[in-house]
Amino acid sequence: MIFALALIPVIALLIFIYVKDKKEKEPLRLLIGLFFLGMVSVIPVGIIELIGEAILQAAIPYDEVLQKVVVAACLVGPAEEMGKYVMLRKLTWKSKHFDYSFDAIVYAVFCSLGFACIENVLYVNEGGLATAILRMFTAVPGHACFGVFMGAFYSKAKYADLTGNRADYKKYKRLALWLPALVHGIYDAILMGGLATGQLLTAGLSLLLWLVFVIAMFIAAVIVVVRSSKNDFCFIVMPQAGPIVYRPSVAGNWMCTCGRENQLNFCCTCGKPRPMVEVWTCTQCGAPSTLKFCGRCGAPAPVQPYVNVPQPGMAQPYVNVPQPYGNMPQQGMAQPYVNRPQQGMPQPYVNVPQQGMPQPYGNVPQQNMQQPYMGAPQQNMQPPYGNIPQPGMQPQNMTQQFLQQQNGGQNGGNSSGGV
Repeated sequence: MIFALALIPVIALLIFIYVKDKKEKEPLRLLIGLFFLGMVSVIPVGIIELIGEAILQAAIPYDEVLQKVVVAACLVGPAEEMGKYVMLRKLTWKSKHFDYSFDAIVYAVFCSLGFACIENVLYVNEGGLATAILRMFTAVPGHACFGVFMGAFYSKAKYADLTGNRADYKKYKRLALWLPALVHGIYDAILMGGLATGQLLTAGLSLLLWLVFVIAMFIAAVIVVVRSSKNDFCFIVMPQAGPIVYRPSVAGNWMCTCGRENQLNFCCTCGKPRPMVEVWTCTQCGAPSTLKFCGRCGAPAPVQPYVNVPQPGMAQPYVNVPQPYGNMPQQGMAQPYVNRPQQGMPQPYVNVPQQGMPQPYGNVPQQNMQQPYMGAPQQNMQPPYGNIPQPGMQPQNMTQQFLQQQNGGQNGGNSSGGV
């Protein structure tokens, strides 16, 4: 039960940070490796802390409060964050999967929580249930926050390295290590120093200050995670353009020269980057980019006309397929409809009327249609009936009509002959 309480916050935070990686999920094998290396880093960090604490106790033999503060701020925080950073950089810096900015935060948090998992189990085994509950809401999320700060600057260092900005690379590389070390050191120093005084008032004030610091740290880390996840962008090496970055992910599958079909931005077999074909030059900064945004300044791509292949929902203009729609209208299109009207379309209906359509009906009348009926009356139709009588008609009427036509023809012939 106690060990479950030690592991629950770790698992919950791992799931949270994995879900926030929305653009391109990282391979589980890589994430498990980072978590394992974070666990392994406990060993060298523990050795460094034992040696450093012995040295500091010899250097500051009498003042226990000062010893605790110096050990926390100058030894524990930097040593633990140094161990995490070394493992993080060893496994991910040259990884072909490190292609999005948010990946760095995911990597750093997994590594930090690997360290926190072992540390939490050790503390809970020694302190019991109360320690497990306290660390569930403080120490374990605290290590995740340190990882978030490390990952944010680790990502900026990677971007600066890809774009050839050596000054920013050095700056962000230092910040990726020393900012989380500083925050971790303050976190431990406030708590350990206040408790070392042995005075109730001082310990209470230090605990209150520590809680305020922890809450502020949690809020800052959540803001960084949310913004970094929302603004996640991809590192891509474009052909003949040098290192460049564009914001949205590339859609669709592509075939690598090694024969492997891929969905991601790098080949899973040989690691080659996805070839970029439609490259455009930013009008604001002149950088080459692809897809929707410039990777340098963030300007949107220029609007392209839609040529020959308009899509549903696209705004005008539609090139080469303008209204009216020629010869192949679709159901629901506005007039005019040429040569191929569909059922349910408004008038005019040309040459292909459908059953139930209103007048006029040309040359192909249907059963139960109203007058006029041309040349092909149907059963049960009302008079007049043209040249093709139907069952039920009065034969004498047809005979009289036929005789009248014959007599009229003969009289006309005789008259013409007389002239």
